[in-house]
Order: sequence, then C-alpha cells, then structure tokens
Amino acid sequence: MTSPKVVSPSVSSKFLEFGFTQLLVVSHFLQEILQETPVLRESLQNGSPQKKRVPLFVLASASPRRLTLLNQIGIKPDCILPADIDETPQCHETPRLYAQRMASTKAAVVAQKLSDPALVLAADTVVALGRRILPKAEEKETARACLTQLSGRRHTIFTAIAIAPSASWPQGRSAQRLVKSTVAFSRLTEQHITFLINAGDWQGKAGGYALQGHAAAFIRFLSGSASAVIGLPLFETAQLLRGQIGQW
Repeated sequence: MTSPKVVSPSVSSKFLEFGFTQLLVVSHFLQEILQETPVLRESLQNGSPQKKRVPLFVLASASPRRLTLLNQIGIKPDCILPADIDETPQCHETPRLYAQRMASTKAAVVAQKLSDPALVLAADTVVALGRRILPKAEEKETARACLTQLSGRRHTIFTAIAIAPSASWPQGRSAQRLVKSTVAFSRLTEQHITFLINAGDWQGKAGGYALQGHAAAFIRFLSGSASAVIGLPLFETAQLLRGQIGQW
C-alpha cells in the first residue's frame, strides 16, 4: 500500500491563494458586464429573461384618468406620448364628427412618430348642448359658464377612441369607436356652482366638470357608459384591442 501524498502547508496555501485570486477576477469581470447591460442584470435578478412586448402599446394621452381606467382592466401602456395637435373645431363641425376627428388624428400623429412596432390608442371626449361644443375648462370663468348652461338640463357626451399601428407594425389594424352618453344635472344654485368651482376638479375637463369628482352629487341621470363620460369607454376599448393580433 502506497502512502498518501502529503502536501506541504506552504504549497496548499499558495494554491488556495491562487484560486481565490482567480475567483475575484472572474467576479469583478461579471460585475462589469452586469453594470453595462442593465437588461441582463434585471433578467438574472428576476430569474428569467425580460421579453420586450411586440408591438409596444402606446397611450396618446396625458390624462391620468384614462391611464387609471386602463389599469382598471389590467392594461398598462409601455409608454405615454400625448399628441400635440390643433384642437380647434372646424366650421359647422358637429360634436360627433369633432370627437371622431380628434381621436383618429391623435392616434395617427403619434403612430407616425414611432419607429418601433407599436399600437397607439387615442381618445377624445366632447360635451355637447345640442350642436354646441362646450369648451375644456382651464379658467374658473369658463367652468362657471359651462355649469350655468348645464344646470337643470340634459347634455350629450361623445367619446371617440381610435387605434392606429405604426408603420413598422403592418399586422396592426386601424379602428375607431364612438360612444354616446346622456347626462343630466339637477338645477344648480349659485352656491352649488361656487362649491363645484372651489372643489377644483373641473380643471382641464370638457364641460367644466368631472363625473368622478364632486359634480357626481348633482348628476341625477346618466345613460350610456360611465367610463366613457370619465374619458375612456372600457368595453369598447377592450373590444378594439381584442381584435388586434397578439395577447391583449
């Protein structure tokens, strides 16, 4: 029987020192790679590769309420790119046609700017008294004028949605829907209107009020889609997306 080979302590320590040094070099090299490739770093940390959705889903609106409504049905945009267009109604343009033109133009303008495969969703909400389009309230005076006109009356809400694919996503299909809703306010006194003005949730809203805000206490009738009145008809939006290629 041969005797086991004995390694001197000096040789063993030098071997361990060499292996530890090499380990440090490899570790440092991997850290540099991970720092330079954040996608790889995130993939390794999560335990699975992160796949980029194709096409990208883009919301062409800066409205926080539309984003909230989308999240309500489990849809999260990959990015938000508001459309910068002229929103002046054309001469003799009806509220219905104006809403449709605004939504389709917003979707098309944003889609044209995208080089990646993408599907763009845009929307526009119009408050109308007959054929008259009420403005989007940016000042207290405008909001007060709108609420005074709406007091004790029924009015119509036209909400149009449009989807447009980018040029690099030819599989996508352009589509549009229009939802008509009817809303009626109770008779508003000057005190009521002042209360709604002071509440502040009229800012940036078509017709000078928000269904999801303080005005709900004075709305006695609603027919149609509540989500459309707020800014995005959820059923119709989900229908348009389900009609596209991919998982929506």
